[in-house]
Amino acid sequence: PLKRGRHNIDEISYDYYRDGTVAVQALKAGEYHLRQENVARNWATAYDTPAVSEGLLKLEAIPHNRPAGMQGFFYNTRRAIFSDPKVREALAYAFDFEWTNENLFYGAYTRTRSYFENSELAATGTPSDDELALLAPYRDQLPERVFTEAYEPPSTKNGDRRGNLRQALKLLREAGWAVQDDVLTHVESGREMDFEILLVSPSFERVVLPFRRNLERLGAEVSVRTVDPTQYQNRLNEFDFDMTVNVAGQSLSPGNEQRDFWSCEAAAVSGSRNVAGVCDPVIDELVEAVIDAPDREALVTRTRALDRVLQWGFYAIPNWYIDRFRVVHWDRFGRPADNPPYG
Repeated sequence: PLKRGRHNIDEISYDYYRDGTVAVQALKAGEYHLRQENVARNWATAYDTPAVSEGLLKLEAIPHNRPAGMQGFFYNTRRAIFSDPKVREALAYAFDFEWTNENLFYGAYTRTRSYFENSELAATGTPSDDELALLAPYRDQLPERVFTEAYEPPSTKNGDRRGNLRQALKLLREAGWAVQDDVLTHVESGREMDFEILLVSPSFERVVLPFRRNLERLGAEVSVRTVDPTQYQNRLNEFDFDMTVNVAGQSLSPGNEQRDFWSCEAAAVSGSRNVAGVCDPVIDELVEAVIDAPDREALVTRTRALDRVLQWGFYAIPNWYIDRFRVVHWDRFGRPADNPPYG
């Protein structure tokens, strides 16, 4: 009974294309019949064809409740310049998500704010009573904002882009940095704010370059380097980077894998998923609490508490996510009226 109405296909063929533009053109020509579109520009502009207007080729945005996790610019906190949370908080003000979404992505995306985005596990608003009870023993070890404020990444919704950069400079001054000879410099050590953003995809350069321009307006010297996948993976495995784009994917049932993402032990192990180098005794204990959760209610509460501490640790500058599948297909398929929430 589980399979009734499904898999009514005699044969499925998969075509592989080296070039995404060619793949889109082949779909429109009928060379194949179904594509999941992951490029916002294509979704907005590439399918203006008679087949679409005639209803022969269909574009469907199918909502889902799959956790988005965290995609963002991850700091390597093993680097001295990123060891101070206030510096990490400050530099996040240089990323203008609203401009990026409007000008590069046709308004397709929503800003990520949680490490468990698009799920009930995400920490939103101020902490619940149960979260506060869980976090109370660590009050002296955590920023007060964890207990009193809802985390929100910097925004330019009000149009005040210069205001964001002023706030960034204010935080940097509090952290001991000042602009000297047009270069952001640590006053005590004389260290200049000089770092590299490591990429694996040239398509991400158009996102990073405006971000770099804003960082340079703060006085930071920033280079962008795109390398081949093998070199990128090797450098990631050895934590040989300053900042990179990374995705910390999550499920609806977090467990042992959280150690690999956030624990002090994983931070020291080459090839672990603790890309940011997170090492905090409180986070270690919260990870163990998540793993040991006795039931769903406790799991949700403990994960939200962990999420909240990660948010206020500023280990990444959040990017974006989308809560639907963008599917382009020729009008030859059916599907149930009620879509499964996670697939």
